[in-house]
Amino acid sequence: MSTAHGTEDGTGHGGGDGGKGRARRGTALVTGASSGIGAAYAARLAAQGWDTVLVARRAQRLEDLAGRLRAETGTAVDVVVADLSDPGDLARVAERAAAGDIGFLLNNAGINGYGPFAELEPELLVKILNVNVLAVTALTRAVVTGMLERGGGTVVNVASQLAFAGNLPPHPLPERAVYAGTKGLVVTFTRTLAAELAGTPLRIQVLCPGLTATEFHLSRGVAPVPGREQAVHEDGGMPVEQVVDASLAALAEGRVVCVPGLADPALVDGLSAAELAIRTSAARPRA
Repeated sequence: MSTAHGTEDGTGHGGGDGGKGRARRGTALVTGASSGIGAAYAARLAAQGWDTVLVARRAQRLEDLAGRLRAETGTAVDVVVADLSDPGDLARVAERAAAGDIGFLLNNAGINGYGPFAELEPELLVKILNVNVLAVTALTRAVVTGMLERGGGTVVNVASQLAFAGNLPPHPLPERAVYAGTKGLVVTFTRTLAAELAGTPLRIQVLCPGLTATEFHLSRGVAPVPGREQAVHEDGGMPVEQVVDASLAALAEGRVVCVPGLADPALVDGLSAAELAIRTSAARPRA
């Protein structure tokens, strides 16, 4: 898929007034909203008329973003300070997600925990699994029932191109066994859920960005990057706005797997064909 430009999300709402005076679209819940893709996506949704619920660990970052979105778009913005690796915090956010008003869920929170698997701290391993897998699954479950009852809704789960890295060696890729494994689960979970919900009014997407110009690589995830200003790691990467553009364009076109910057969509389409061929071949009786 080529990287899309523009902000149209396929729902017929355009406009260039920064969101002020625009009809309310509903409420979107965004995790990992304190920086990077989460902050940029939340800003885009607010500009389109969505009220937002911003979830992350850094209270001041969230309050800064909330104040800006209220001033620029006139939308309602709620802040939920939570560490999704903590069961109590996840339960609070899941309760909010299940309140019945969430029409758009962006599961963006994630931590990398890069490093040699044999040296990975057990506490960090659990944290990675809780944030990257358990929280995504629990929050998706929390919103889907209400979306089906109301006849519409969107879920975007952020994975990574590293979900497809498989046995590629580290250097220049990071040592990533657990992180890539969690993102592979997010890809499979989202694709399978989308197939299960085919024919319903729900839109389901897994967003798989590559290297992105954020501060993601500045922390392994034990603690967030400090300070009120967003940072960008030295390796640069795709601007976050282009990642959001690609995701919204893919939603408008009904594509489940979005890989920003991918020039040949047939590569993604080939996943299903390869999987079917493997299952069909493995199911044949041996001569």
